[in-house]
Amino acid sequence: MVGHSVRILLIEDSLAEARLLQEYLHQAESKQFVLVHVKRLQEALNELIQTSYDVILLDLTLPDSQGLSSLPVLIACAPSVPIVVLTNTNDEDLAIEAVRQGAQDYLVKRQVNVNVLVRAVFYAIERKQALETLRTMNTTLENRVEERTAELVKAQEINQFKSEFVSMLSHDIRNPLNTILLAAGLLQNNEDKLTKEKKRSHLQMIRSAIKNMAQLLDEVSLIGKAESGKLQCELIAIDLEAFCRQLVDEAQLTIGEKRLTVIFTCNKTFDEALLDESLLRHILGNILGNAIKYSLPGGIIHFELTAQNHAVMFKIQDCGIGISPEDQKQLFQPFHRGENVGGIVGTGLGLAIVKKCVDAHGGEIIVSSEVGVGTTFTVILPLINT
Repeated sequence: MVGHSVRILLIEDSLAEARLLQEYLHQAESKQFVLVHVKRLQEALNELIQTSYDVILLDLTLPDSQGLSSLPVLIACAPSVPIVVLTNTNDEDLAIEAVRQGAQDYLVKRQVNVNVLVRAVFYAIERKQALETLRTMNTTLENRVEERTAELVKAQEINQFKSEFVSMLSHDIRNPLNTILLAAGLLQNNEDKLTKEKKRSHLQMIRSAIKNMAQLLDEVSLIGKAESGKLQCELIAIDLEAFCRQLVDEAQLTIGEKRLTVIFTCNKTFDEALLDESLLRHILGNILGNAIKYSLPGGIIHFELTAQNHAVMFKIQDCGIGISPEDQKQLFQPFHRGENVGGIVGTGLGLAIVKKCVDAHGGEIIVSSEVGVGTTFTVILPLINT
């Protein structure tokens, strides 16, 4: 420590003891010490807040603190400053406990001389610095281990997801394939026995199955593009109100015998806005389709189009089966379907696609739902007027 004055904070209520220790430091050949003396623990804490010290000499008998109770307070205030305990008690157990609690050394006052004091100060500083270096290295190593563990866990999750993805995709493709094989087999083996109506019905089954397979493959392709960062948002001018009314008209055709009522409202006259028409159709079509699919017969679906500051908000509210809090946590995961969907058909890709399309627009999607009451999806997209 040549060329550097060692700043020592002495916490000692005995003025005589303090003067003796100061004299020892003056007698040191190196004369590198600057000693600041305080009589109380609180005074020491104030000093440590205001000034940087290299080492603390601590008496265990103070007016406002007794025994080792001063140690944790000082360590909490100045964790990087080494502490040397000074006491009149030659107690080995107390010395060991002091070191366990964070002190770097333990000196019995009547055994202290110049050499002992100077050596204890320098040793305490070196040990503390070595300990801090080791602690920093351990922290760095722990962080690296945590990062590597997180990477391995992520890789494992990705591999598991890929496996589940392939398994579910195979399952969902197999169903329409079986339908096609069955209908084709009936047409081939019973061509002479089937009426025109039956043939037409089987052909319709085949067309429907092919359409379902094509839709599933399109959805998987879109998910794949999004995961690889290749999902592009191609903005074009859209008449939002007309676009939404067309979606409602198309949705009405899928209601069938459920006797649902879809109510569309628009709070203002929209100018044409720049959005990706295909992605927007995926977003609103899937949400509106789900509202119809999971609504109970005779229910009402509200579809609102609202302008916000530099954004547009689409809100679709149903009175259907609702989504449990547990399912909401995985709502946008591919192939995830709620536990309460029962026999209602679906691939579990729709909402995953919705989320990817919303993200591609730089938008936000909010879900509010209660089982047995209904679900509200709110989509907010940044609005760029033409």
